[in-house]
Amino acid sequence: MKNEGVYMMQVASMLTGMHPQTLRKYERAGFLTPSRNHSCRRYSAEDIERLKMIKRLVDNGGLNLAGVELALKLRTKVLGMQQEMVSGGAAVKLEERLAEMVDELLGILGTR
Repeated sequence: MKNEGVYMMQVASMLTGMHPQTLRKYERAGFLTPSRNHSCRRYSAEDIERLKMIKRLVDNGGLNLAGVELALKLRTKVLGMQQEMVSGGAAVKLEERLAEMVDELLGILGTR
């Protein structure tokens, strides 16, 4: 149910403190993909949290759209790494896997 779109654009706008045009801009940038019901966008609770995070990155972090995109990619990668570390199950030594993960992060940053 967490990913189910339940908030219409006007409500999402109020919950996030963002103008509806900003929500459309972030959708065009690929930062989120709200579900659709006929021609209406429907935002899930997860979408709302993601939008709030983007707002913090822009307002408090001073990031532009390219910076937000990079931050979202890094966040996704780090969450995946965290999940992998929690699940354990990898046959590769921990040090080797951590080195690979760091290399992947550096690749995302373009500093490899």
